[in-house]
Amino acid sequence: MNDEKTLHWLVRPSTIRKLWIGFSIILALTIVAQIFIYVKGYFGVDAWFGFGAVYGFGSCLAMVLIAKLLGFVLKRPEDYYDTDEHTPDATQKGEQS
Repeated sequence: MNDEKTLHWLVRPSTIRKLWIGFSIILALTIVAQIFIYVKGYFGVDAWFGFGAVYGFGSCLAMVLIAKLLGFVLKRPEDYYDTDEHTPDATQKGEQS
């Protein structure tokens, strides 16, 4: 039975909740700061209100989706290295015949 005191501090549900709240507040404050700080856009669209937050979220989402896609493409069966055709002994035996 895992008591909350014996878990690592980053795995505790109470810590995870506090981190979500803290990072949400920081994100909100950085978006609100754009009201008071002028952002000069170089491409027009990057001067929109909250563009940095939306761009960061979209980039993170794209990286996660690409990683999932790569996982499906590069996935191998669980017993990939257990079969005889993939062992070096089997290829050497085939070459000798």
